[in-house]
Amino acid sequence: MRRFLRHPSDMPVELVQRKHAFLPRQRLNNISLGGVACNSSKGFRKGTAVELRIPLLGEQARYPGVVAWCRKQQEDSYLVGIAFIDEDTLFRARMVEQVCQIEHYRHQREQELGTALEVETVAREWIALHAAEFPSTQIH
Repeated sequence: MRRFLRHPSDMPVELVQRKHAFLPRQRLNNISLGGVACNSSKGFRKGTAVELRIPLLGEQARYPGVVAWCRKQQEDSYLVGIAFIDEDTLFRARMVEQVCQIEHYRHQREQELGTALEVETVAREWIALHAAEFPSTQIH
């Protein structure tokens, strides 16, 4: 069973279709690595080769993957599951997702407290509260 981390919606992503436009269904069914679920204004066909980009994190935050599933949420809104097909990309993407989760948590805590917080302090707090469950904070 594949598992997909839910990307925080307040950290925008871009999904860009790659030249190699499609992965055969039988190969896609054999991908056992996990991935990321993110919101998109565009729907994608299962098997479409994409690159997940997180512009707020700079040019290096680009991860090639394949659309594992796509669910229509509303009129112009989709939830897209991106599977990463090699372990290195999966590992890098999961580390970036952890950074995104911490940043999301920092914004949330700052709003609650009405004051700016040090990233290191918030990161330690998030790790103490959520790191153990991070691999299981997933949707299918």
